Amino acid sequence: MIRQAGIQDAAAVAELARLLWPAHTLQELETEFEGFLADSACGVFLAIQDAAPVAFAQVQLRQDYVEGTQSSPVGYLEGIYVRPAYRRQGLARRLVSACEAWAREKGCREFASDCLLDNRDSLGFHLALGFAEAGRIICFTKNL
Repeated sequence: MIRQAGIQDAAAVAELARLLWPAHTLQELETEFEGFLADSACGVFLAIQDAAPVAFAQVQLRQDYVEGTQSSPVGYLEGIYVRPAYRRQGLARRLVSACEAWAREKGCREFASDCLLDNRDSLGFHLALGFAEAGRIICFTKNL
């Protein structure tokens, strides 16, 4: 079952998000997702199997320029994670479909995402779901 998460799901979403973004603490992610879940410009979806959350996807409306797009706002897949034991069952595809439907309901005509240049698994995942590569960039930082 795929369903939109509510504020009551912040802890469960944070647990899954920590597996995707391990540099963050569980408390940081729970606080962050409490904000996302209360924001109408953000959607979070859960895949439930065996009565437990096993995957999540986060989508947001981006008003700023999104590489390769022509409209605004753009629905943006911010993150997606499926527990290893539940992969290859179509859950990620169903989560992305839920995110796309959410974005359409919010008036978006385009949907976008990103991945790191060396993340071949994510690249393959995005291409398999019908995304087209819009470009490649290398980001720089400099301490001031």
